[in-house]
Amino acid sequence: QVQLVESGGGLVQAGGSLRLSCAASGRTFNSNLMGWFRQPPGKEREFVAAITSAGGNTYSANSVKGRFTISRDDAKNTMYLQMNSLIAEDTAVYYCAAKSGRNKLGPTREYDYWGQGTQVTVSS
Repeated sequence: QVQLVESGGGLVQAGGSLRLSCAASGRTFNSNLMGWFRQPPGKEREFVAAITSAGGNTYSANSVKGRFTISRDDAKNTMYLQMNSLIAEDTAVYYCAAKSGRNKLGPTREYDYWGQGTQVTVSS
């Protein structure tokens, strides 16, 4: 059974940092694109960042550019999201996701596996 499990969420003050992890089990995603999404309270899920296999290419939403960094350690089958300079608007449930057979950025519907999410709350 394939599982993606997020960890590292929590409560942090504005300006602080958190590092999210996404551990995969049941299969490897070394050749596949993985990404982070978030869903703020009362809003729809939105794209945060994505990374191709071996970290060859990274993509991020304009709202987090310069503050969030996505990375992966394929030896550990784990992806990370380093979040710095957090602001109240970053408050959301953060989800990791992975594609089964693709290694390119594309629409949300192309993600085949999703984690359960981890809550990030930024207090102002």
